Order: sequence, then C-alpha cells, then structure tokens
Amino acid sequence: MISVLLFEDNKSLCQSLTRYFNSTDRVTVLGAYQNANDAVAKVRNHKPDVVLMDIQMPGLSGIEALQGIKAVYPQTKVLIHTVFEDEHRIFSAICAGASGYVLKSPDPDEILQAIEEVNSGGAHMSPSIAVKVLQMFQNQFVQAQPVYVALTAREREILTCMVKGMSYKMIADACVISFNTVHSHIKNIYEKLHVNSAPEAVAKAIAQKLV
Repeated sequence: MISVLLFEDNKSLCQSLTRYFNSTDRVTVLGAYQNANDAVAKVRNHKPDVVLMDIQMPGLSGIEALQGIKAVYPQTKVLIHTVFEDEHRIFSAICAGASGYVLKSPDPDEILQAIEEVNSGGAHMSPSIAVKVLQMFQNQFVQAQPVYVALTAREREILTCMVKGMSYKMIADACVISFNTVHSHIKNIYEKLHVNSAPEAVAKAIAQKLV
C-alpha cells in the first residue's frame, strides 16, 4: 500500500480525498494538512512514499515547500496537485524536482492513478500540462546548438522508454533488468543531462534529439 502525505488548503477537498484514498486498498493517508509551513518536518515524521502537494496555500506555497522537501529529502516523490496551468508555475515545479504535475479533477481515481504512477517511478502529468512542458522546452532549446551527451547504449534505451512515459517497473520489464538497475541508470542519465527530474530529462531528450 502506498503511503501519502497530503497538503491541501481546501478543507472539503482535503477531507474527501482522505476518505476516498483510505477507502481503497491501494493508498493510505498518513496525514492531511491545510498548509505546508512545516512540510519538511512532517515528511521527516511520516516518511511518506508520495507527497501530494497543492500550490496555493496560506503561508508557504506548494512550490516553496517542494523546494524545502527536495533539499533535505531529494528521493521523496512530490506530486503537484493544482488548478493552475500557467507556464511559470509548471516550470518552477519541474525545476524544483516535482515527480509529476496533475490538475485537480472531480474524479479522485485520476489522482489515485497519478500517485501510483509516481510511486512506481513514473512522471505523471495531465495531458494539457504535458503539452505545455514539451512546448516550453522545445521553445527554450530550439535555437541551441546540438550538445554531445555521452550516454551509453543502455542509457539511451532507458531514456527512450522515459520519453514514452514508461514507469520504472515498465522499463525494467522492457529492458529485462531489475528495478534497482533502472534506478541506477536513470540517476546517471540525470547527472549527464544536468537535470533533477524525469520531466526535465524527457524534455531535454526531445529538444536535443538524444533519442
């Protein structure tokens, strides 16, 4: 079962998501909070598999909380859950290390699926967000000269799988390697591409035609 820490300032939504997740046998909510002012301490206390983070909250914003969490616990998966679709917030969240960016939906099962995908090593983005991410990075790199990146054949294979939106488990199955080996290769890919998250790696791979 996936353990989740929820930060959501809408009390009604916070309660309904908590009830829904806890009613399943797939996710359990360790704690639900209406602000993220002590997000790092709460992550330290609860040790969740996934943090579901709203952006606009009283006090510390979700992106500021994300930055704080990743600075202390870089392996913690943080899924942004918001109504905002503007490029500035999307870019800021991705650069801060978000594992995914999902828009709020009346169907909680969509959020559940996003949590499961992020937990398995994927990088979930709502379709409209994925389009904007690709456009942002394509526009950013369109004038850039091709840069040689010394990826191994296996790393290129795994990066290709990431571009296809495959999770760590799916990549492991496709490449006939272990989950831990996939994790090790992706860590090396991040270092070589100078990125901190899967969305950044995918965008850079597409923009620089690495796969």
